[in-house]
Amino acid sequence: MSAETAVSGAREDRAAPRGIGPYTSRAHRTRYLVVVASLIAAAVLITALMLGWGNEYELFSDRWWRISGMRASAIVVIALVTFCQAFATVTFQTVTNNRIITPSIMGFESLYVLLQTAIVYFFGSSGLVSISGFGRFLLQAAMMVLFAVLLYSWLLSGRFGNLHVMLLVGIIVGTGMAALSTFMQQLLDPNEFDVLRARLFGNVGNANTDYLWFVIPVCVLTGGVIWILARRLNVVALGGDISTNLGMNHKRQIMLMLTLVAVLMAMSTSLVGPMTFLGFLIATLAYSITDTYDHRRILPVAWLLGYVVLAAAYFLLRHVFTLVDAVTIIVELIGGLLFLFVILRKGRL
Repeated sequence: MSAETAVSGAREDRAAPRGIGPYTSRAHRTRYLVVVASLIAAAVLITALMLGWGNEYELFSDRWWRISGMRASAIVVIALVTFCQAFATVTFQTVTNNRIITPSIMGFESLYVLLQTAIVYFFGSSGLVSISGFGRFLLQAAMMVLFAVLLYSWLLSGRFGNLHVMLLVGIIVGTGMAALSTFMQQLLDPNEFDVLRARLFGNVGNANTDYLWFVIPVCVLTGGVIWILARRLNVVALGGDISTNLGMNHKRQIMLMLTLVAVLMAMSTSLVGPMTFLGFLIATLAYSITDTYDHRRILPVAWLLGYVVLAAAYFLLRHVFTLVDAVTIIVELIGGLLFLFVILRKGRL
């Protein structure tokens, strides 16, 4: 290389814009803004289609608003579920430093299945009716949060406790609860089993909207705390040693984040039932699209992706193909296939 070429290259390097931040370049920033704008436009379009498709009355008339109002509850449920799944999954994968394991895959929703199965097994299908709807909702949510907090505090507070042990024990406990649920279901009366299976199947249309007055504030408050602490998640992602050297109490932050994750997952599961691979699907897509470390950029994209995916599936299978019961099945199928693809490509958990 000649001296003239070297000097020319040095001048080009000095002329090139440099900086630090969530974006590697101006093109990266522009691409992110285009992605967010496109997702917002898609979300608005799908919402409009859900409200107006097949509504033959005059636009914005009283009858039109009545039909659209009934559909609006499904939109709110989809927004809440995807919000909880997106924020919980991204936060969980950050604090565990693992982009494959999610709260659902780790067995968090197995406790929900076990609770529902135990009620029917010991008290019969009438037991589900005897416990008031909101009381049962609170019991399910409280049990799931308590189970998660006890598991996290036990496995992370010990002298040999670490995140890898927590993940392994969580998967084993979840598998054990799923096996126990299956055993009890085999002993149920066929009629009681049919009643139980209807509750164990995640379904947006079957969500009880009477509890939204409680779920919405809890989700907004919990998600708001995660958003405020998003910059701490950026530090937690660097690892225990680095975050401790930067002055952060690593274990305390992990416990706080995992507790918030447990609350969001409890709200989502108690509202619509288990959705095992939805969180993994939207989190994986959000990582690949944003390509940044900043959680304040990743979290909204994950939520928008989740809303677009679930709302589009709900619209197509309810209003176009009239297969509304297959919404969760198809979303879970796509998420499961993506999960297998990621595992086979990486070759490890």
